[in-house]
Amino acid sequence: MTEELLANGLRLGLVAAHDDDDTLRIVYLFLASRPERRIELEYQVPKDDPVIPSLSHLSFPLGRFEREMADLYGIRPIGHPQPRRLVRHAHWPEDWHPMRNHAGPPPGFEHTGRFPFLVVEGPGVYEIPVGPVHAGLIEPGHFRFSVVGETVLRLKARLWFVHRGIEKLFAGRGAGEAVELAERISGDTSAAHALAHSLAVEDALGIELPDAAHRMRALLIELERLYNHAADLGALANDVGFALANAHAQRIREQLLRLNAEVTGHRLLRGAIRPGAVTLQALPDAAKLRSIAGDLAEVATLTLANTVVHDRFTGTAVLTSEDARALGCLGYVARASGVRTDARLEHPTTALPVIEAGASAGDVLSRYTVRRDEFAASAELAAHLIESHTGPTAYVAEMPSTTGTRSGVGISEGWRGTIVHRVEIDGTPGSQARLTRAKVVDPSWFNWPALPVAIADTIVPDFPLANKSFNQSYAGNDL
Repeated sequence: MTEELLANGLRLGLVAAHDDDDTLRIVYLFLASRPERRIELEYQVPKDDPVIPSLSHLSFPLGRFEREMADLYGIRPIGHPQPRRLVRHAHWPEDWHPMRNHAGPPPGFEHTGRFPFLVVEGPGVYEIPVGPVHAGLIEPGHFRFSVVGETVLRLKARLWFVHRGIEKLFAGRGAGEAVELAERISGDTSAAHALAHSLAVEDALGIELPDAAHRMRALLIELERLYNHAADLGALANDVGFALANAHAQRIREQLLRLNAEVTGHRLLRGAIRPGAVTLQALPDAAKLRSIAGDLAEVATLTLANTVVHDRFTGTAVLTSEDARALGCLGYVARASGVRTDARLEHPTTALPVIEAGASAGDVLSRYTVRRDEFAASAELAAHLIESHTGPTAYVAEMPSTTGTRSGVGISEGWRGTIVHRVEIDGTPGSQARLTRAKVVDPSWFNWPALPVAIADTIVPDFPLANKSFNQSYAGNDL
């Protein structure tokens, strides 16, 4: 069935394991658009022998989800070509699976030897380890380069140094009270994660909001896209020594953050979106947004007019469209490689005049120009939503009571790409419905594996630039 769904154009949205006490249950979510389709498959395995046939030969992301389940639930994928650990580092105890219902506190960490990195050998080959502790405020991640001269032969990225047990923390929270946790999955994507979570809860509880509420939410997501894209355009210029462009981009980002605070009371747009509700303190000034967009467009034009910048961007860290599709890439990473994907069009909550930005070369320049074009389109979309709005700037629906177990899926297009949340909610008479399971997939989960693919044959000094051109979330991946 999975093979048939993938062959018919559906993509894997997520794989979520569940501990149902007597058995372990796995939910596979497949998504498609035009028309929108959401198809779930379930598979149960006994707790005393939790094995599944590996589907990794059908899809690279499927193989990674299987490795995640093996680490966190002890569900073993039989026939997986790379069954080594993914989430749990070597010092995690072998038989402790933290997402099980009765896993208990972690036992003492063990020393089990070095992580089995593939060693690339040959004349002139040497290794450069980087991280997991980095200079500045960057989150921890370990990168191991196998290099000849300055050319990268292979890069291995090791993540999950900041695994916080986010999905476990959702369990037991009230259906209307977990959004604050969703906002903190990845701090720079607070609004989009809050939206995906809220849509999932609303789907489970049957809450329907008016179109005006969905449009106000869409406005907040565009404001989040704007300040992040502005920061990235400046940071990319800064990584090739064009600090002047970065200074102006940071100035623009600060204007947008102050605008966010005026609109919601929080610079990162927290507190405005929650299940059944959206609250804006004020609408932003559409003319001001258009002025900021013009300002950033000038900064981008000056950046690419610099021949050194343009040369460093062009042809660097190429991700082909074939690789982007095979890896399941999302957001601007996919669009820069010619892969069309945008949840605002594929899984809409309201009709929006979205202008798709795209490129095909798959290099740093493409990932820069896609962000540049998305900034302009996003500013115009936000202005349209502001100018077409009528009525109040707040909407609150009553949270209904429910009995039994229900599930729901929420999808939003964050600034990095498509975010998917799936929740299961249990309600009993006379008490508040509570979450029993939440599965979260940030686009970084799909996009991180693309960085080592793109960095092959790139020189070591260009790694910071290539890494910034992807700019994936460590926290959004590690959960």
